[in-house]
Amino acid sequence: MELKRRDYHMERPVLNQEQLEALGRWGPAPGALQWRTWLQCSRARARALLLRHLPVLAWLPRYSVRDWILGDLVSGLSVAIMQLPQGLAYALLAGLPPVFGLYSSFYPVFVYFLFGTSRHISVGTFAVMSVMVGSVTESLAPDEDFLQAPNSTVNETARDAARVQLASTLSVLVGLFQVGLGLVHFGFVVTYLSEPLVRGYTTAASLQVFVSQLKYVFGLHLSSFSGPLSLIYTVLEVCWKLRQSQVGTVVTALVAGVVLVAVKLLNDKLRRHLPLPLPGELLTLIGATGISYGVGLKHRFGVDVVGNIPAGLVPPVAPSPQLFTQLVGNAFAIAVVGFAIAISLGKIFALRHGYRVDGNQELVALGFCNLVGGIFQCFPVSCSMSRSLVQEGTGGNTQVAGAISSVFILIVIVKLGEFFQDLPKAVLAAVVIVNLKGMLMQFRDIRSLWEANRMDLLIWLVTFVATTLLNLDLGLAVAVAFSLLLVVVRTQLPHYSVLGQVPDTDVYRDVAEYLEAREVPGVKVFRSSATIYFANAELYSDTLKQKCGVDVDRLISQKKKLLRKQELKLKRLQKEQLQAQAAASKSTSISIDVNTSDGDIQSNNVEGSKAKQVSTENEPEDTAATGQEDADAKAPGRSTLEALGLPQPDFHSLVLDLSSLSFVDTVCLKSLKNVFRDFREIEVEVYMAACHAPVVTQLEAGHFFDASITKQHLFASVHDAVVFALGRPRSNQASPVLATKL
Repeated sequence: MELKRRDYHMERPVLNQEQLEALGRWGPAPGALQWRTWLQCSRARARALLLRHLPVLAWLPRYSVRDWILGDLVSGLSVAIMQLPQGLAYALLAGLPPVFGLYSSFYPVFVYFLFGTSRHISVGTFAVMSVMVGSVTESLAPDEDFLQAPNSTVNETARDAARVQLASTLSVLVGLFQVGLGLVHFGFVVTYLSEPLVRGYTTAASLQVFVSQLKYVFGLHLSSFSGPLSLIYTVLEVCWKLRQSQVGTVVTALVAGVVLVAVKLLNDKLRRHLPLPLPGELLTLIGATGISYGVGLKHRFGVDVVGNIPAGLVPPVAPSPQLFTQLVGNAFAIAVVGFAIAISLGKIFALRHGYRVDGNQELVALGFCNLVGGIFQCFPVSCSMSRSLVQEGTGGNTQVAGAISSVFILIVIVKLGEFFQDLPKAVLAAVVIVNLKGMLMQFRDIRSLWEANRMDLLIWLVTFVATTLLNLDLGLAVAVAFSLLLVVVRTQLPHYSVLGQVPDTDVYRDVAEYLEAREVPGVKVFRSSATIYFANAELYSDTLKQKCGVDVDRLISQKKKLLRKQELKLKRLQKEQLQAQAAASKSTSISIDVNTSDGDIQSNNVEGSKAKQVSTENEPEDTAATGQEDADAKAPGRSTLEALGLPQPDFHSLVLDLSSLSFVDTVCLKSLKNVFRDFREIEVEVYMAACHAPVVTQLEAGHFFDASITKQHLFASVHDAVVFALGRPRSNQASPVLATKL
């Protein structure tokens, strides 16, 4: 492909780190002591703190009644019409009487109006949260614990009271977790829940929801299963008891489901022509209630109905602290999942409409929703995607829409709730199942992730399988652990590459990927795609030596072996020289003839003294000659690879591209020092390039730079290091290296 040429020219000297710091006047950034500002108190700071934690005081005075009230009114009524049947249905999903779904659709919604920062999400009952609550209530208060002695029937009044206490206490505990995490700015915890994880989790949760509603669709009485494989046991029991299905209940569920699907399809087809979507769920509930009352479905066909719905609000009830220890694990999981769903939807709408959502304040707002709701016997809530889309699509502008919907629900609780006593539970189950369409359609993620990113597909599948088999709480823990483990594995096995220069540029790319990239003669450039730390430091060193095409360890071993042989040979020569000197001195020693005269003895003594003097004078010369031979043997030139007869690498410099490093640990420092040591042993000089300033600071703090490795070995860019290396000829002398102890 022919590129339009737009050249830029720049001349500058080659910059190493030392020169770059001097040129740029580098210095450590001043640390901001935030704790000082936290302890400061002023009128402006108190007002800002109040407005941040109670946002309604900031946006409500600026509310434009003329521009926004009509849209908020229509949106609030539309959401309330959806909220009513979903609240009743999701209460059954949580294992509670339907009226508690209405309470959970009122208190939390109004509290969010005061504390929330998102203008478009609809807080209230949600299928995933309800099924998580249901798994807790059914495991801690199963039907088997409330069997009455005479006919082994379940005491539903006592069972429901126990489950309501469990659910409300769980809601308080969830709220405490969320408020506490929000106040300490722990909203980032949701970042550990990636989008594939959340979508796989909600898909598995929707499957749990679907299975949990089968008993209402077929009119069966099932055992309560909890823990791992509970979903499998429930499906097997449904299949086993399918013959006992109530025909009237099945027909009711099918008719309700068909009507709901038909209305939804009609809404989709006439979306452009209808000012508001048809309230299919509300119309179905009203119609089913009227038919049930008129025909007598409960008495004539055995169709189970909602039953008594008390009018009015319930008084606040204190939570049960003795249940905290049993609920703490589930409460934390529900708190994190609920916040993850709410903040993801909130950010989508905020980006679409151009405002900001405060993650920590959203966590506090949801916490207060659940905390206050738990005191008034609500179960944990989050936000619903379907209702949020309706709130946005019908013209909702602010949180006032939520307040209007809560007022409508309040009217139903106080005056209209008793009219739904004859509503069949099978209809509510049909409402739940039909509303699962969006989450069940997430199975299409498998195909898209297979084409886009198979690691994300693996996270999706592991999350789905773990949540389906191990239940919602254990499944979430396994999914998060696997996701984090996969991150570690992916950084532990990064992509390593040898870089070459793209012609006529200062750009260096992988020679295996870019056909025109050419290695610079005499210089190897090596890069890792991930940071170097304890988990991959050894692999980094091994791959570096492999990619360079030189068996570094074997070459060093051969060099040491030859040097050891030279040393032994030198010692043997020295020993032979010493023995020769000893023999020479012995041959010139004085021998006395016993038959000689005294004059001869004196004469011999004089001559021996002279000979000894001459020998003593010659000893320094011999020692000097031996020392010269030792020095010649130990000279640097004689310890080079060429002098030892070993092959030399085809490159004289190695450049480590460290641009991917985001941090270094002690293992990384030792590994880099060992790279310097090993390659210098084979007469290759090592340089580093493209380190970020925080990494340089960490190198200094770890005492990486010393007499043998200075900042002059670290360059501003790869090209700087290559240009510098090309100007340095191969050194034939061994460089002194400081060994690093591991």
